[in-house]
Amino acid sequence: MPPETLNQGDCVKLLDEESLFQVIGVDTEHKKCWVRRWPMLPAGSPVFEVPIQKVAAQ
Repeated sequence: MPPETLNQGDCVKLLDEESLFQVIGVDTEHKKCWVRRWPMLPAGSPVFEVPIQKVAAQ
């Protein structure tokens, strides 16, 4: 997925996951983003970093 089409708040899938994830932040310069599982778990969902190349086009 081109980094410039990824925005904070987007719901996306990762290439090796069936679950949905919400984009929390995007760093286009370093081609990485931060996501959390969506919908959030009752106790919250941890945020983790992934390379933008692992984000599947929707």
